[in-house]
Amino acid sequence: MQALAIVEDEVRELVRRRGLDPAKQPTMIKSLIEEVIKDYDERALLGAVPSLGSLDAARQTIFDNVAGFGALQPLLDDPTVEEIWINAPHQVFCARGGQSQLTHIRMESSEIAALVERMLKSSGRRLDLSQPFVDCQLPDGSRLHVVIPDITHEHWAVNIRKFIARAGKLEDLVDLDSLSRPAALYLSMAINAGLNVIVTGPTQAGKTTMLNCLASSIGPRERVISIEEIFELNLALRDVVAMQTRLANLEGTGEITMRRLVKEALRMRPDRIIVGEVREAESLDMLIALNSGISGLCTLHANSARDAITKICTLPLLAGPNITSDFTIKTVAACIDLVVHCVRSPGGHRYVNEILSIRNRVEAGQIESSTLFERRDGALCTAPGADWEHEKFDLAGINIAELMAV
Repeated sequence: MQALAIVEDEVRELVRRRGLDPAKQPTMIKSLIEEVIKDYDERALLGAVPSLGSLDAARQTIFDNVAGFGALQPLLDDPTVEEIWINAPHQVFCARGGQSQLTHIRMESSEIAALVERMLKSSGRRLDLSQPFVDCQLPDGSRLHVVIPDITHEHWAVNIRKFIARAGKLEDLVDLDSLSRPAALYLSMAINAGLNVIVTGPTQAGKTTMLNCLASSIGPRERVISIEEIFELNLALRDVVAMQTRLANLEGTGEITMRRLVKEALRMRPDRIIVGEVREAESLDMLIALNSGISGLCTLHANSARDAITKICTLPLLAGPNITSDFTIKTVAACIDLVVHCVRSPGGHRYVNEILSIRNRVEAGQIESSTLFERRDGALCTAPGADWEHEKFDLAGINIAELMAV
C-alpha cells in the first residue's frame, strides 16, 4: 500500500505540472502511469523504495484512482452490476440481476467525499449544507444521487444507477423476452401514428429503457424535444433537443423547473415532446401541450396501468386550486391514448405486464379503458376482444386491425 501511495502521488504531481485532465485524456494518463511505474520499479530493484508487487494490478489501481472513481471503478466497469450504493464507509453494496450484495470494499469517509467531489466536477452541480441533496448524470450516463448529514444520520449516502444500454429498439425488448412480437408491432405502429403514450411502473422496472425504445420508432422528419430532471434518455434521433432542469444558485435564483421547460419546449416547434418522468404540477403543462395537437411520451411511477390513469388525473391538481378534477379527467381522456405498464420480477427480469388503451369517454367520473395486451402464464398475450382501432391510425393510413390479424 505504501508503494502504491508513493507512485500515485508522483503521478498526480506530474498530472498537475503538465496540466492534464484525467477525465478527458485517459490515454495520456495511462502513458504517464507507465512512465512513473517504470522509473519506480528501477528504484525498487536497487532497494531504494518498497516493491510495488504486481505491476499490472498497480497500473489498474492507480489509473482507477487518478482517472476513474477509485475503489468503485471495478464495479462501474462490471457489466453485470446494475446499481451501486454506499450507506457508510464500510457498507458498499451493489445489485446484480436485481439482487443486492454487500461488497468487500471499505472506504474512509474522506475518500467518499473526495470521490463524490470528482463525480460532480463535470455536472456543474453542488453539494453543501444549503443543498444537501444532489442528483446528476455521470459522464458514462450513470445517474448519481447523494445525501449528506445532517439529513442523513451520520454518513454520506451515495447511489449510482448505472446506464446499461441492453435495448435501444422495441425489437431488442422482444429478444430480451420483455415484450411480445405482436405488442412490439402494435407499439411501433402507435408511435408512427402519433398516439400519446405513458410508460408506467415501479422504480427500476425499465421505464426509461422502454421510453428510449418507443422513441426509436419516431419518424426521421419529426422534431423532438425531451425534458428531464436529469439527463437519462439516449435518443438516437435525427432532430432532437434535450433539456434538463437546473437548481437555484447560492443566492436562491436561477432555478429552471420542469414546468418551465415544458412551456419553453412548446416554443421550439416540436412535433413531439418526451417528458422523462412526470411527478408533479408539470403534468398539467404536458397535458395541455398534448391536448393542443402535439404528440408525446412520458413515464410515471405507478403500481398498475389503471393506477396510472388515476395518478395522471390527480397530479395536475398540484398546479393550483383553480384546477379541478373534472377538468383533468376530461383532458386525460382526450389526449392520452396508451398506458404501457412495466414490472420487475424478484429475480430482476424486466418486462411489460400490460398495455392499456384509453378511450375518449368518461362515465360517472371514470375514464373508459380497455386492455390490449395482458400477461398470462408468464407471456404477454393479446387480451380477449382487444379493440385496436383508433382514429389516429386512420389518419396515418395504417390499417391496424389488418396488421394485428396476421
